[in-house]
Amino acid sequence: MFSGKTEELIRRMKRARFARQRVEIFQPAMDTRYSRKEVVSHNASSLQSTAVTTSSEILLLATDTDVIGVDEGQFFDTDLTRVVQEMARGGKRVIVAGLDQDFKGQPFGPMPDLMAVAEYVTKLHAICLVCGAPANHSQRLAAGSERVLLGAVDAYEPRCRECFKPDSVEK
Repeated sequence: MFSGKTEELIRRMKRARFARQRVEIFQPAMDTRYSRKEVVSHNASSLQSTAVTTSSEILLLATDTDVIGVDEGQFFDTDLTRVVQEMARGGKRVIVAGLDQDFKGQPFGPMPDLMAVAEYVTKLHAICLVCGAPANHSQRLAAGSERVLLGAVDAYEPRCRECFKPDSVEK
């Protein structure tokens, strides 16, 4: 979290739109943190989006689109990999933003499979709030053992490998 994944997705989609390509961004309907009609970064950048419940809905809704963006890919079902590959084989460019690890440091949702079949993978890093090193983990600050706990600075903070404590909740 806090590495600029959504910000980068928005930037790439705006570039595609500037190049007169037809773009559409999809987000999981269960992610209700900011807006159901826009993807919104932690820096408040936003772009119109469509909330969907399953990844198969993207296939149905992205028929007249050149570039498809998917935000919060980790929250989608495992069918997302098949959906993305089908769209790519159909000549569409697909950009997926998401966390590759959950708060315990384990592979998260369809992201590892997507990374394995992607032509390009860009890993962004936040800054560890403990020591200032590049951070690739999300330290859970809020209590709870459920894998998905929607939140931002109130529930998570970026940590480097050394400062990350996967078996503890820190507040």
